[in-house]
Amino acid sequence: VTEMDTKHNLNITPRDRVLRAWENSMELVRAYESYSQEITSDSNAANVFAEFAEDECAHASKLLEMLHSYENPAR
Repeated sequence: VTEMDTKHNLNITPRDRVLRAWENSMELVRAYESYSQEITSDSNAANVFAEFAEDECAHASKLLEMLHSYENPAR
């Protein structure tokens, strides 16, 4: 039980945490893609952000698989 659970009388499940992580990961993908496209004066920085977007996309994909497993436990 976390402090937030006790303080607000909430039951935050592992699925809830995975959903939140997936949402955050997807936001990072969008941000990193945007940064990589906006930066025109520094190709190294643009490439780093493009790489970060790809890496974060892999994280988001794994988290989405986990979310699907919560929805369909037989998978």
